[in-house]
Amino acid sequence: MADRIQVLIVDDIPETRDHLAKLLGFEPDIEVIGTAASGAEAIEQAIRLLPDVVLMDINMPDMDGIAATERLSAQVPGAAVVMMSVQGEADYLRRSMLAGAREFLVKPFSSDELTASIRQVYSREREKAGRTAVREAARAQDPTVEGQVVAVFSPKGGVGRTTIAVNLAVAAAAELGKKVTLVDGSFQFGDVAVLLNLNPKDKSMAELAPELEQGEDPESVETYTQTHSSGIQVLLAPPSPEMAELITPAGVKRVIEILRGHNELVVIDCAAWFNDTLLAILDQADVVLTILTLEITSIKNTRLFLEVAEQLGYSHKIRLVLNRADTTLGIRVADVEHSIGRKVDHTIVSDGRAVVYALNRGVPFVLSNRESQVSQDVFRLAASIVGNRDSHDEDDHKGQKGKSLFAWR
Repeated sequence: MADRIQVLIVDDIPETRDHLAKLLGFEPDIEVIGTAASGAEAIEQAIRLLPDVVLMDINMPDMDGIAATERLSAQVPGAAVVMMSVQGEADYLRRSMLAGAREFLVKPFSSDELTASIRQVYSREREKAGRTAVREAARAQDPTVEGQVVAVFSPKGGVGRTTIAVNLAVAAAAELGKKVTLVDGSFQFGDVAVLLNLNPKDKSMAELAPELEQGEDPESVETYTQTHSSGIQVLLAPPSPEMAELITPAGVKRVIEILRGHNELVVIDCAAWFNDTLLAILDQADVVLTILTLEITSIKNTRLFLEVAEQLGYSHKIRLVLNRADTTLGIRVADVEHSIGRKVDHTIVSDGRAVVYALNRGVPFVLSNRESQVSQDVFRLAASIVGNRDSHDEDDHKGQKGKSLFAWR
């Protein structure tokens, strides 16, 4: 069968390898093309055999499954890893996902669980590869097409802005196959690194923005970003609050211009207060996702922001996202819309258990719990943003100039 899923089994116990091979041998659409007894052997076999899926045991003597998965992600990116472990602790799942694993199975698992995971991972990777091929073909035909910039903003803290920005970026890359860069635009107290379990490096927006502003090579942007296991590039906030003073509106504008030319989607997690650098971001954005919740203070601040946005000429960019929309707090969605004078564009349900659990592990919930309702809501939001970009949006960001509250232009 031409479309059989080719699987490489990696486990240091011979009986386990044999058992898995026998289980998969009964499946007409799955073919075991090889086995390996160690992480090092797995890498050699994967390079030679190019499997679709690698069943990887996490505990092995010479090179464990996590280290092997990191190597495979770099050397055989087409091989999707399904991690297997007798330990189901959150730390193992987090480390596996960060290394690039696509699924995590806790032993013992049933034959149905095993085959379902293999088929799901294979199907997901094929869809992503197809979208990537279409994307590259389109960019080859028209290399002048610029990426879309989405600013995620809220005039009040504590509404889930950073969580939505991070999961939106990951969803667009992992689920929709887009080339994405996520920017932590909360320059003093950014949390993107925490949510993605990334270690801040010496270089951040505080060093990049001044360099580009002074005319340095735009290609140097890549040396300032980190690659997350989901495939997105991440430009982190400065490691200390005082370094935010080094970031000027002109520098921010230049960074966004460069990132727009290198990506299909740029997601910027903005700070929750007005200043000149925030206005530089909003001015460059094609879409301003404005997050609010069913709380009277959030509704009040959103109403005030919409009034200011109209003065600035941003009204056409704004999409309202109601987070925790199913929370029972005595305020209805209709009440919110009546108060702020416009319809809510998107809603995201409340799922405190899944969201907080993912946050504490440093793994976006669209990866660790993709079947949950909150993940599905974010997937729909991502598809809406990247799939319905109107032609006039591009003209707007190139030609339209809004009014200014701050004399920085």
